[in-house]
Amino acid sequence: MIKSIISLILLIISVFLNLKHGWESFNYKSDPQSLKMMNELGISETYIPVLGVSIILIAILLLIPRTFFLGNVLNAMSIVLIMTLAMRAGNVKMVLMEIPFLMIPLIMIWLKYPFKN
Repeated sequence: MIKSIISLILLIISVFLNLKHGWESFNYKSDPQSLKMMNELGISETYIPVLGVSIILIAILLLIPRTFFLGNVLNAMSIVLIMTLAMRAGNVKMVLMEIPFLMIPLIMIWLKYPFKN
């Protein structure tokens, strides 16, 4: 019971963060700090909407029981991608900030889908 509650809380947090970041990537022109960060990571303006769509799709995959595992794997891979781009840019602070967010999908895989019988 407690595992299911923790898994549900992490699921809600993960879906919310993915939808928030995906939506913000479509509105990057209104936030100059976000655009600056993407440019520092080496992500061009052409790929920002692609990144946003993929992050929103990952959020949807997390909600479906059959694709829960795949969504978490893709979520972890996207976080590792951001971490590697930050390392390449020399932004160690961003890498360290992403570690707790990397743990969320890994813990969710271990806890399994919260509504599965």
